[in-house]
Amino acid sequence: MTPILQNLVEMTGHRDHLRLEVSVLSALQKLSGIVEVRALELFTHGGVPHVRPRTWVENGELVSTDSEAATDPRREILDNYPALRDCVASHGEHALASPRRGRHVLWLPVWMDDKVNTCLEITHSRTFSLHKLDVLKGVFQVYQNYQRLLDYSERDALTGLFNRKTFDEQFSRQAMNGLGVSRAGPLAETFSAEDGASPAEPVQQWLAVVDIDHFKQVNDRFGHLYGDEVLILLANILRTSFRSHDRVFRFGGEEFVVLLRSTTLATAHRVFNRFRLAVQEYAFPQVGNVTVSLGFVSTTRGSPVEILGQADQALYYAKEHGRNQVCFYDDLIASGQLAAKVANDDVELF
Repeated sequence: MTPILQNLVEMTGHRDHLRLEVSVLSALQKLSGIVEVRALELFTHGGVPHVRPRTWVENGELVSTDSEAATDPRREILDNYPALRDCVASHGEHALASPRRGRHVLWLPVWMDDKVNTCLEITHSRTFSLHKLDVLKGVFQVYQNYQRLLDYSERDALTGLFNRKTFDEQFSRQAMNGLGVSRAGPLAETFSAEDGASPAEPVQQWLAVVDIDHFKQVNDRFGHLYGDEVLILLANILRTSFRSHDRVFRFGGEEFVVLLRSTTLATAHRVFNRFRLAVQEYAFPQVGNVTVSLGFVSTTRGSPVEILGQADQALYYAKEHGRNQVCFYDDLIASGQLAAKVANDDVELF
């Protein structure tokens, strides 16, 4: 088997976006004349398009950042890459530039639903020949198609949000890497400026379970097509209510989960209530007004099963005591309104 085919076989054996990204960069790096390869992330921060390296070669090894995009010290404004900027603006397939002697750069944006979040950057020691461009584009096309397949398998077909399977994988991996507490840093400041949180408050990760109130009545009264439209529109409100590095999942039916990252308790309360009010004030076609209930908990204590169970407890308390409200698990325990349960895997011990 030729090296390029072997690399393609290895690349398509992965079931994870990051490992696939590392694999394709490793394959490209082995081609003759290649000086440098990087995977870039494109994102908007403060209304300005930015770019940052997400995976690159360091001391001969491929490494990936663990920094959040908005606070990554390596980030740059996209205007610093005019050829790439123009390529994205025109929905182009590739861009070429020669910023300095002996370095010829090819950018290959990964288009997903008319959006670009990732771009491969390949630096060559000389001008790209037509043959080399054909080879690189061929490898890239396999990579892009496989990225789309992975993306499709990770998302809910109706809303486009991440699905329950993706939540289980991501949250378990996050738990294994540690769900710590820190003092308020740059990420918290991005929320603080907007929501007035004190920089002295500890920054944590939060998990919220969201449920649409009386959703069965929506389906019974208006039919499942309008019920589906409510789910789609609610998913859109969820997307716009949280930051790009937060994660939103559809668990099935009318239940959703939000992983709110790196912020304070006071800010978490405000952000979740702001989302609740955005739903309450939205006029859903034909259906009219819809409300949601939400229970949330810190992810710093307990196993994934326990954390999810605690958020569920807070949610059901909210639904049983008036709906259309946000309840924090620790507050309910402290006030005696809920009794703590100890979970052992899938078995709850009372």
